[in-house]
Amino acid sequence: MTRVLLDCDPGLDDALALLLVLASPELELAGVTTVAGNQTIEKTTANALKILELVGRSEVPVAAGAAGPLVGELVLADDAHGETGLGSLLLPEPSASPVDRAAVDFLADHLQTASEPVTVLAVGPLTNIGLLLALRPEAAERIGKLVLMGGAIREGNMTPSAEFNIWIDPEAAHRVFTAGLEVTMVGLDVTNRCVLTRADAERLRASGPIGAAAAELLDFYLGYYEEAYAHGGAPIHDALAVAHVLRPELLTLEQRHVEVELTGICRGRTVVDMRQRTKLPEPNASVAVDVDAEGFRELLVSRLTSLDGPTS
Repeated sequence: MTRVLLDCDPGLDDALALLLVLASPELELAGVTTVAGNQTIEKTTANALKILELVGRSEVPVAAGAAGPLVGELVLADDAHGETGLGSLLLPEPSASPVDRAAVDFLADHLQTASEPVTVLAVGPLTNIGLLLALRPEAAERIGKLVLMGGAIREGNMTPSAEFNIWIDPEAAHRVFTAGLEVTMVGLDVTNRCVLTRADAERLRASGPIGAAAAELLDFYLGYYEEAYAHGGAPIHDALAVAHVLRPELLTLEQRHVEVELTGICRGRTVVDMRQRTKLPEPNASVAVDVDAEGFRELLVSRLTSLDGPTS
Protein backbone atom coordinates (compact mmCIF):
# COMPACT_ATOMS: atom_id res chain seq x y z
CA MET A 1 0.00 0.00 0.00
CA THR A 2 1.28 3.46 -0.92
CA ARG A 3 0.85 6.20 1.66
CA VAL A 4 -0.16 9.48 0.01
CA LEU A 5 -0.86 13.08 0.91
CA LEU A 6 -3.15 14.93 -1.52
CA ASP A 7 -2.58 18.66 -2.02
CA CYS A 8 -5.47 20.05 -4.07
CA ASP A 9 -7.84 22.92 -4.90
CA PRO A 10 -11.27 21.29 -5.45
CA GLY A 11 -12.42 22.08 -8.23
CA LEU A 12 -14.22 19.54 -10.36
CA ASP A 13 -11.29 17.44 -11.53
CA ASP A 14 -9.68 17.68 -8.07
CA ALA A 15 -12.89 16.29 -6.58
CA LEU A 16 -12.85 13.41 -9.06
CA ALA A 17 -9.17 12.84 -8.27
CA LEU A 18 -9.98 12.70 -4.55
CA LEU A 19 -12.76 10.20 -5.26
CA LEU A 20 -10.29 8.08 -7.22
CA VAL A 21 -7.89 8.05 -4.25
CA LEU A 22 -10.73 7.03 -1.94
CA ALA A 23 -11.82 4.27 -4.34
CA SER A 24 -8.34 2.73 -4.52
CA PRO A 25 -7.36 0.21 -1.83
CA GLU A 26 -3.74 0.41 -3.01
CA LEU A 27 -3.55 3.93 -1.55
CA GLU A 28 -3.58 5.00 2.09
CA LEU A 29 -4.75 8.61 2.26
CA ALA A 30 -2.91 10.18 5.19
CA GLY A 31 -4.48 13.58 4.73
CA VAL A 32 -5.67 16.29 2.38
CA THR A 33 -4.24 19.80 2.19
CA THR A 34 -6.00 22.55 0.30
CA VAL A 35 -4.81 25.57 -1.63
CA ALA A 36 -6.55 28.44 -3.37
CA GLY A 37 -6.75 28.07 -7.13
CA ASN A 38 -9.90 26.85 -8.81
CA GLN A 39 -11.75 28.65 -6.01
CA THR A 40 -10.93 30.49 -2.79
CA ILE A 41 -9.27 28.66 0.07
CA GLU A 42 -12.51 28.71 2.05
CA LYS A 43 -14.39 27.01 -0.78
CA THR A 44 -11.68 24.49 -1.74
CA THR A 45 -11.36 23.43 1.89
CA ALA A 46 -15.12 23.06 2.32
CA ASN A 47 -15.27 21.08 -0.92
CA ALA A 48 -12.60 18.63 0.25
CA LEU A 49 -14.53 18.07 3.47
CA LYS A 50 -17.80 17.61 1.56
CA ILE A 51 -16.34 15.00 -0.80
CA LEU A 52 -14.84 13.05 2.10
CA GLU A 53 -18.19 13.11 3.90
CA LEU A 54 -20.00 11.98 0.73
CA VAL A 55 -17.91 8.80 0.76
CA GLY A 56 -18.11 8.30 4.53
CA ARG A 57 -14.45 9.19 5.08
CA SER A 58 -14.74 12.23 7.34
CA GLU A 59 -11.99 10.84 9.54
CA VAL A 60 -9.39 11.83 6.92
CA PRO A 61 -7.82 15.06 8.18
CA VAL A 62 -8.01 18.18 6.03
CA ALA A 63 -5.66 21.13 6.54
CA ALA A 64 -6.28 24.49 4.91
CA GLY A 65 -3.31 26.05 3.17
CA ALA A 66 -2.32 29.11 1.17
CA ALA A 67 -5.03 31.65 0.31
CA GLY A 68 -3.09 33.00 -2.65
CA PRO A 69 0.15 32.67 -4.63
CA LEU A 70 3.58 33.65 -3.33
CA VAL A 71 3.59 36.67 -5.65
CA GLY A 72 0.68 38.62 -7.14
CA GLU A 73 -3.08 38.24 -6.97
CA LEU A 74 -5.11 35.04 -7.06
CA VAL A 75 -7.05 34.40 -10.28
CA LEU A 76 -9.91 31.92 -9.92
CA ALA A 77 -11.09 29.37 -12.47
CA ASP A 78 -14.75 29.83 -11.63
CA ASP A 79 -15.66 29.84 -15.32
CA ALA A 80 -14.68 26.17 -15.48
CA HIS A 81 -15.60 25.09 -11.95
CA GLY A 82 -18.54 27.28 -10.97
CA GLU A 83 -19.29 29.58 -8.07
CA THR A 84 -18.75 26.89 -5.43
CA GLY A 85 -15.99 25.00 -7.23
CA LEU A 86 -18.18 21.90 -7.55
CA GLY A 87 -20.17 23.07 -10.55
CA SER A 88 -23.88 22.38 -10.11
CA LEU A 89 -23.38 19.68 -7.44
CA LEU A 90 -25.02 20.66 -4.15
CA LEU A 91 -23.73 18.78 -1.12
CA PRO A 92 -24.62 19.35 2.56
CA GLU A 93 -22.34 21.50 4.64
CA PRO A 94 -19.73 19.16 6.15
CA SER A 95 -20.01 18.10 9.77
CA ALA A 96 -16.21 17.90 10.06
CA SER A 97 -13.88 20.89 10.23
CA PRO A 98 -10.31 21.38 9.04
CA VAL A 99 -7.63 20.53 11.56
CA ASP A 100 -6.21 23.38 13.61
CA ARG A 101 -2.93 23.26 11.75
CA ALA A 102 -1.72 25.12 8.68
CA ALA A 103 -1.18 22.94 5.62
CA VAL A 104 2.59 23.47 5.62
CA ASP A 105 2.93 22.29 9.23
CA PHE A 106 0.47 19.46 8.66
CA LEU A 107 2.50 18.23 5.69
CA ALA A 108 5.77 18.62 7.58
CA ASP A 109 4.51 16.72 10.62
CA HIS A 110 3.33 13.78 8.53
CA LEU A 111 6.46 13.65 6.42
CA GLN A 112 8.78 13.72 9.42
CA THR A 113 6.92 11.14 11.47
CA ALA A 114 6.26 8.67 8.65
CA SER A 115 8.19 5.43 8.92
CA GLU A 116 9.03 5.62 5.21
CA PRO A 117 8.96 8.32 2.53
CA VAL A 118 5.49 9.47 1.49
CA THR A 119 4.17 10.16 -2.01
CA VAL A 120 2.77 13.67 -2.35
CA LEU A 121 0.13 14.20 -5.03
CA ALA A 122 0.01 17.92 -5.86
CA VAL A 123 -2.86 18.66 -8.23
CA GLY A 124 -3.36 22.38 -7.65
CA PRO A 125 -1.10 25.43 -7.63
CA LEU A 126 2.17 24.53 -5.92
CA THR A 127 2.03 27.24 -3.26
CA ASN A 128 1.83 24.88 -0.28
CA ILE A 129 4.76 22.80 -1.55
CA GLY A 130 6.77 25.94 -2.27
CA LEU A 131 6.15 27.15 1.29
CA LEU A 132 7.09 23.73 2.67
CA LEU A 133 10.41 23.92 0.83
CA ALA A 134 11.07 27.40 2.22
CA LEU A 135 9.84 26.98 5.79
CA ARG A 136 10.33 23.28 6.57
CA PRO A 137 13.07 22.07 4.19
CA GLU A 138 14.04 19.21 6.47
CA ALA A 139 10.51 17.82 6.11
CA ALA A 140 10.42 18.34 2.35
CA GLU A 141 13.47 16.09 2.09
CA ARG A 142 11.25 13.27 3.34
CA ILE A 143 9.00 13.37 0.26
CA GLY A 144 9.45 10.07 -1.51
CA LYS A 145 7.90 11.16 -4.79
CA LEU A 146 6.14 14.34 -5.82
CA VAL A 147 3.62 13.66 -8.58
CA LEU A 148 2.17 16.93 -9.84
CA MET A 149 -0.52 17.80 -12.32
CA GLY A 150 0.71 20.91 -14.03
CA GLY A 151 2.65 22.40 -16.87
CA ALA A 152 2.81 21.65 -20.54
CA ILE A 153 5.51 20.84 -23.05
CA ARG A 154 3.58 22.62 -25.79
CA GLU A 155 0.34 24.60 -25.46
CA GLY A 156 -1.05 26.05 -22.25
CA ASN A 157 -4.62 26.66 -21.13
CA MET A 158 -4.25 30.01 -19.36
CA THR A 159 -1.91 31.62 -21.85
CA PRO A 160 -0.66 30.28 -25.18
CA SER A 161 2.17 28.55 -23.31
CA ALA A 162 1.26 28.34 -19.59
CA GLU A 163 -0.93 25.79 -17.80
CA PHE A 164 -3.23 27.02 -14.99
CA ASN A 165 -1.65 25.41 -11.91
CA ILE A 166 1.84 26.62 -12.80
CA TRP A 167 0.66 30.02 -14.10
CA ILE A 168 -1.15 30.78 -10.83
CA ASP A 169 2.10 30.49 -8.82
CA PRO A 170 5.18 30.16 -11.02
CA GLU A 171 7.51 31.19 -8.18
CA ALA A 172 6.34 28.21 -6.12
CA ALA A 173 6.69 25.93 -9.16
CA HIS A 174 10.23 27.22 -9.73
CA ARG A 175 11.12 26.24 -6.17
CA VAL A 176 9.71 22.77 -6.70
CA PHE A 177 11.62 22.09 -9.91
CA THR A 178 14.91 23.37 -8.47
CA ALA A 179 14.71 21.62 -5.09
CA GLY A 180 16.20 18.28 -6.08
CA LEU A 181 12.99 16.36 -5.38
CA GLU A 182 11.91 13.29 -7.33
CA VAL A 183 9.29 15.04 -9.47
CA THR A 184 6.90 13.57 -11.99
CA MET A 185 5.19 16.18 -14.18
CA VAL A 186 1.81 15.15 -15.57
CA GLY A 187 0.96 18.01 -17.93
CA LEU A 188 -1.59 19.05 -20.50
CA ASP A 189 0.14 17.13 -23.30
CA VAL A 190 -1.24 13.93 -21.76
CA THR A 191 -4.18 15.09 -19.64
CA ASN A 192 -5.95 16.74 -22.59
CA ARG A 193 -6.16 13.30 -24.19
CA CYS A 194 -7.84 11.72 -21.15
CA VAL A 195 -11.45 12.72 -21.61
CA LEU A 196 -14.71 11.47 -20.19
CA THR A 197 -17.95 11.80 -22.16
CA ARG A 198 -21.71 11.97 -21.64
CA ALA A 199 -21.80 8.18 -21.88
CA ASP A 200 -19.32 7.93 -19.00
CA ALA A 201 -21.49 10.30 -16.96
CA GLU A 202 -24.51 8.01 -17.49
CA ARG A 203 -22.49 4.98 -16.45
CA LEU A 204 -21.50 6.78 -13.24
CA ARG A 205 -25.06 7.95 -12.59
CA ALA A 206 -26.39 4.41 -12.78
CA SER A 207 -24.09 3.10 -10.06
CA GLY A 208 -25.71 4.83 -7.08
CA PRO A 209 -25.63 8.08 -5.10
CA ILE A 210 -21.85 8.58 -5.11
CA GLY A 211 -21.66 7.83 -8.81
CA ALA A 212 -24.55 10.24 -9.38
CA ALA A 213 -22.62 12.97 -7.56
CA ALA A 214 -19.56 12.25 -9.72
CA ALA A 215 -21.78 12.41 -12.80
CA GLU A 216 -23.09 15.80 -11.71
CA LEU A 217 -19.51 17.06 -11.44
CA LEU A 218 -18.77 15.65 -14.88
CA ASP A 219 -21.94 17.15 -16.41
CA PHE A 220 -20.86 20.67 -15.49
CA TYR A 221 -17.31 20.11 -16.67
CA LEU A 222 -18.54 18.69 -19.97
CA GLY A 223 -20.69 21.77 -20.47
CA TYR A 224 -17.67 24.01 -20.03
CA TYR A 225 -15.39 21.97 -22.30
CA GLU A 226 -17.97 21.55 -25.03
CA GLU A 227 -18.10 25.36 -25.34
CA ALA A 228 -14.44 26.21 -24.74
CA TYR A 229 -12.44 23.43 -26.40
CA ALA A 230 -12.62 20.67 -28.99
CA HIS A 231 -11.32 17.78 -26.89
CA GLY A 232 -14.28 15.48 -27.54
CA GLY A 233 -15.11 15.40 -23.84
CA ALA A 234 -13.88 16.72 -20.52
CA PRO A 235 -10.23 16.04 -19.61
CA ILE A 236 -10.01 14.92 -15.98
CA HIS A 237 -6.55 16.40 -15.55
CA ASP A 238 -5.90 15.82 -11.85
CA ALA A 239 -7.16 12.24 -11.75
CA LEU A 240 -4.45 11.24 -14.23
CA ALA A 241 -1.77 12.09 -11.65
CA VAL A 242 -3.51 9.75 -9.20
CA ALA A 243 -3.90 7.08 -11.88
CA HIS A 244 -0.16 7.19 -12.53
CA VAL A 245 0.53 6.19 -8.92
CA LEU A 246 -1.98 3.34 -9.25
CA ARG A 247 -0.89 2.20 -12.72
CA PRO A 248 2.51 3.60 -13.70
CA GLU A 249 2.28 1.87 -17.07
CA LEU A 250 -0.50 4.25 -18.15
CA LEU A 251 2.07 6.99 -18.75
CA THR A 252 5.25 7.08 -20.81
CA LEU A 253 7.82 9.21 -19.01
CA GLU A 254 11.04 10.80 -20.16
CA GLN A 255 13.75 12.26 -17.96
CA ARG A 256 14.05 15.92 -18.91
CA HIS A 257 15.14 19.26 -17.53
CA VAL A 258 12.26 21.63 -16.73
CA GLU A 259 12.53 25.33 -15.99
CA VAL A 260 9.66 27.65 -15.09
CA GLU A 261 9.53 31.03 -16.81
CA LEU A 262 8.95 33.84 -14.31
CA THR A 263 8.70 36.95 -16.47
CA GLY A 264 7.14 38.36 -19.59
CA ILE A 265 4.55 36.97 -21.95
CA CYS A 266 5.64 33.39 -21.21
CA ARG A 267 5.32 33.73 -17.41
CA GLY A 268 4.23 30.37 -16.01
CA ARG A 269 5.49 28.32 -18.95
CA THR A 270 7.26 25.07 -18.16
CA VAL A 271 10.23 25.03 -20.55
CA VAL A 272 10.96 21.34 -21.13
CA ASP A 273 14.24 20.52 -22.87
CA MET A 274 12.83 17.69 -24.96
CA ARG A 275 15.65 17.49 -27.51
CA GLN A 276 18.44 18.08 -25.01
CA ARG A 277 19.91 20.69 -27.34
CA THR A 278 20.78 23.26 -24.70
CA LYS A 279 23.48 23.39 -22.02
CA LEU A 280 20.94 23.00 -19.24
CA PRO A 281 21.80 20.93 -16.16
CA GLU A 282 20.88 17.30 -15.71
CA PRO A 283 17.20 16.27 -15.91
CA ASN A 284 15.19 17.32 -12.86
CA ALA A 285 11.85 15.68 -13.65
CA SER A 286 10.13 12.69 -15.17
CA VAL A 287 7.87 14.26 -17.77
CA ALA A 288 4.80 12.50 -19.16
CA VAL A 289 4.93 12.40 -22.96
CA ASP A 290 2.36 9.73 -23.84
CA VAL A 291 -0.66 8.08 -22.22
CA ASP A 292 -2.95 5.08 -22.51
CA ALA A 293 -6.06 7.24 -22.55
CA GLU A 294 -8.53 4.37 -22.80
CA GLY A 295 -6.84 2.54 -19.94
CA PHE A 296 -7.14 5.67 -17.81
CA ARG A 297 -10.80 6.19 -18.68
CA GLU A 298 -11.72 2.63 -17.77
CA LEU A 299 -9.73 2.75 -14.53
CA LEU A 300 -11.35 6.02 -13.43
CA VAL A 301 -14.93 5.12 -14.28
CA SER A 302 -14.75 1.60 -12.88
CA ARG A 303 -13.16 2.78 -9.63
CA LEU A 304 -15.69 5.60 -9.14
CA THR A 305 -18.64 3.27 -9.74
CA SER A 306 -17.17 0.88 -7.16
CA LEU A 307 -17.69 3.49 -4.43
CA ASP A 308 -21.41 2.61 -4.44
CA GLY A 309 -20.63 -1.05 -3.89
CA PRO A 310 -21.42 -4.04 -6.11
CA THR A 311 -24.43 -3.71 -8.34
CA SER A 312 -27.26 -6.17 -7.84
